[in-house]
Amino acid sequence: MQFEHAQALLLLLAIPGLYILYARYNSGRKDSILRFSSLGVISKAAGRSFARKHLPFMLMSAAVGMGVVALADLQTATVEADVADKGRNISIVLDGSGSMAAADYEPSRLDSAKQHIAELIRESDVRDYVGVVLFETGATTVSYLTHDKQGAADAVMSIRQGDGATAIGDGLALGIEMVLAVPDRDGVIILLSDGIHNSGLITPDEAAEYASMAGVQIHTVGMGSEEPVFLRNNTFGEPQYADLDETTLMSIANATGGTFSKSLDGQTLDAVFAGIESELEYSTTYQSQRGWFIAAALVLIIATMYVTYGRYRIVA
Repeated sequence: MQFEHAQALLLLLAIPGLYILYARYNSGRKDSILRFSSLGVISKAAGRSFARKHLPFMLMSAAVGMGVVALADLQTATVEADVADKGRNISIVLDGSGSMAAADYEPSRLDSAKQHIAELIRESDVRDYVGVVLFETGATTVSYLTHDKQGAADAVMSIRQGDGATAIGDGLALGIEMVLAVPDRDGVIILLSDGIHNSGLITPDEAAEYASMAGVQIHTVGMGSEEPVFLRNNTFGEPQYADLDETTLMSIANATGGTFSKSLDGQTLDAVFAGIESELEYSTTYQSQRGWFIAAALVLIIATMYVTYGRYRIVA
């Protein structure tokens, strides 16, 4: 709820002022000497209650209040009904390959990613189901779709570093199957990887095409660094470095209507996940309620005129 012109609410301060003037007017007023042809009229006048006597002023004050709120333009928030009523299925597909052991993120790439993912899960909307997939040489389910956010977050934190290859396509395919498991809900995948697809049965392009056909949106996050990060020497004694394939991650996101974000360190990873959280927020619109308050003010004005001048008018 919000007011488009909140400063107009200051006009409500006029109501206490009107009350003071009204009270002074009534305290200094002399009762007129009237002649009545019927004692019944006197009996009715004497039997008036305090509230009835001052009803016109109370009605007019309420009308002024309704008019001021209309000027301030009260607006109420509404969310996208078709999505919000059902919620979404969110699958987080995490790279657990050997390169995620790189220590350019504190304490490592994988551990930093786990912390951010666990926080994202805990902060996700209560209407959303969340599941987690881990991939390296192959892909496996860490947590099935669930509304138990703390349980899913705990499952993420229990992930251990592997030393396998990078099967991005297999991880995506499993994530897509996961979000499609509960029908009639929008499917969203968050893919986080720091390497190049070099393993598995399904290519990233094939997985992206599958997601696009199924209406599943994929947001991709690339974990990289400013400088090449040394991992280890291979069996021939040659150095191996972590290498991020930004082109593939961009292609996946573009093909499914998602976003691509690149992280360079722990600080930029914070910003990346803040952006993802905003993407997952339900779109909120504000609808003006001004018409209702204008109608209420008019009804109150008409009621004031009726009790003042109508058949059962109040004689002050």
